[in-house]
Amino acid sequence: MSKTIIVSNRLPISLRHRNGRFEFKPSAGGLATGLGSIYKEGENIWIGWPGNTVDDPEQRAEIILELHELKMAPVFLSKEDVEEFYEGFSNETLWPAFHYFTQYMVYNPEHWEAYVRVNQKFCEAILKKAGPDDTIWIHDYQLLLLPQMLREVLPNATIAFFQHIPFPSYEIIRMIPWRKELLEGVCGADLIGFHTYDDMRHFLSAVGRITGLSNESGYIQAENRIINVDSFPMGIDYNKFAKQAKSKRTLRFVEEFGKQVEDQKLLLTIDRLDYSKGIPQRIQAFNQLLEQHKELHGKVSMIMIVVPSRDKVQSYKELKEEIDLLVGRINSEYSTLNWVPVHYFYRSFPFEELSAFYNMSDIALVTPLRDGMNLVCKEFVASKTDQTGVLILSEMAGASKELQDAILVNPNDRQGVVDAIFNALSMPQSEQIARISSMQESLKKYDVFQWVKVFMGRLEHVKRKQEELTSKDVDAKVMTEIQTSFKKAENAVLFLDYDGTLTGFHSDPQKALPDTELKAIIKDLSKLAQVVIISGRDKDTLGKWFEGQNIDMIAEHGVWVKRKEDKGDWELYAEVEDGWKEDIRKVMEYYVLRTPGAFIEEKHHSLVWHYRKVESGLGDLRMRELFSHLKYMARGYNLQVLEGNMVLEIKRPDINKGRAATAMMKGIDHDFILAIGDDWTDEDTFKAMPKNAYSIRVGYAYTQANYNIKSFRQVRQLLQKLTS
Repeated sequence: MSKTIIVSNRLPISLRHRNGRFEFKPSAGGLATGLGSIYKEGENIWIGWPGNTVDDPEQRAEIILELHELKMAPVFLSKEDVEEFYEGFSNETLWPAFHYFTQYMVYNPEHWEAYVRVNQKFCEAILKKAGPDDTIWIHDYQLLLLPQMLREVLPNATIAFFQHIPFPSYEIIRMIPWRKELLEGVCGADLIGFHTYDDMRHFLSAVGRITGLSNESGYIQAENRIINVDSFPMGIDYNKFAKQAKSKRTLRFVEEFGKQVEDQKLLLTIDRLDYSKGIPQRIQAFNQLLEQHKELHGKVSMIMIVVPSRDKVQSYKELKEEIDLLVGRINSEYSTLNWVPVHYFYRSFPFEELSAFYNMSDIALVTPLRDGMNLVCKEFVASKTDQTGVLILSEMAGASKELQDAILVNPNDRQGVVDAIFNALSMPQSEQIARISSMQESLKKYDVFQWVKVFMGRLEHVKRKQEELTSKDVDAKVMTEIQTSFKKAENAVLFLDYDGTLTGFHSDPQKALPDTELKAIIKDLSKLAQVVIISGRDKDTLGKWFEGQNIDMIAEHGVWVKRKEDKGDWELYAEVEDGWKEDIRKVMEYYVLRTPGAFIEEKHHSLVWHYRKVESGLGDLRMRELFSHLKYMARGYNLQVLEGNMVLEIKRPDINKGRAATAMMKGIDHDFILAIGDDWTDEDTFKAMPKNAYSIRVGYAYTQANYNIKSFRQVRQLLQKLTS
């Protein structure tokens, strides 16, 4: 029976060494809560690092047994692994890059080697547990290489990846020397998830520009499958926070803490120590509030909780010192005997006490400079059982896309944050209730359990979509069937597109000429069957490239035909009126002038706008603009606009490959027909084929063809098999 394997850098437990033995403490994090509904069922398991270095083999064996009871399996890391993989590459290269703090990025080849090594350790640990039908769900930036490592060993596995931190723009990701390997690593997954649409968009842009893989509507076209990239905003366990806020224990803490602050208005900030959280900027904004509004002295305090994190790392050590200094200054300047402006705690708190802070605070100030999601703001809203209170939220947090009823601020605009706090302090209760209740409705609906459900549902959908395509895959069985049918045939015909089908694409179309291998394949095939090269290429180029070959040729999508028995010139198959060309060419030339690298190719019956040499992204943008422009003009001339591979072509709709192929077959009783092509212009050929024909689309797009095949290399393998 298949199972689900959850994989993350850390297991949802803390491993502590006490009195000569190890103790486990369960994690109360949002991810552990949400995925608890999965990994605790059936044979499912969670694989990860237990959080401590354990060198003794006997202790490792003991931990393995104890974790097995908890439905977990450990990946043991050495001290060197932790320093170079976790503290090094993960947190000194990827973390600052993905949060846009490029000044902290470190490019250390030894750290990169450790990152590869540890991802491989995780891969080996998973392979010990994984079966061919299992689902493997990998989490976060520490394991970006893992999906592809697993894909190479388990090509048919169901693999998902979710990133919990932001994904930066192409301009940032391109700075990392190992950017291509990282992106290819993630693309080993079937489904790739992010918190926001912006992260998803940045990822797709980076993949297109760096790996060359194209995408459409959130689907990446890999060589032999499609990969879905989507946004899944993560929720919280809403009921857990709402219930805790009303519990007797929490209310006792509220009463106890309340006596100490009396009737002051309370601002709450809770963060892990990190430069992405904007803690110094927040203290400075509060200081500015007190400078500008002296009437608030003694009436408002900030409860600031900073949870220790990586304080041995120099940049974090400096951050801690800066926070200490700023808090010291503000308190020494404004404190009185019965009022302290900032209550600063550099430690974590038990859940009940955190709940009390959420419950009693008037304002939550959540202003990170950059955050993947940020669950603190959601926890605050869920804890406001009387629906009073105000959430001030950074636009740079993923949660801002959902919590539109918060007061949204730019954390870099200090005066804007000051004004937001002042307005929040005087917000009418009716408006507070309206805002909080609206956000609560959203958080109830999209809680962490719904997040898991939606993600897993999408993964099933992607696998079904892949199956639809792979069920049409030209595998060894289909190849043998085609070969057997071809051998039996007495009157076989093959319609073969050229670019993208018999050969790869080239930045200069004139340099994509047939190589020695291809010429030999065509020559051998032409001895056994009628071979028709059916291309959008102009007749002069095709004629020159295949001169001396005993084949038929159809050029410019069916305008020109050259039969092998006719030793003379090309025959004009379709009379074409080209009075439209001048107006269309002017428009195309305008777009060439705006698009460095683009150029126009003129054929007898059509005009083609090429953008293969254009900067990635700009080419797609200009093509879309030109497509819309030409579509509008095409109606008046009865023309058709076609998208090809990095080309846009405009021609008459009644001229197509299918019409020419049908004419080529007329009057001949073929007992074997094979048609292969790679883009939308070849769909006309596939439609024109009789039911008993074999039609194959190169690539994994949806098609009228009976089958899909990976690439032109596999096409050549198939054709060679026919001649063997």
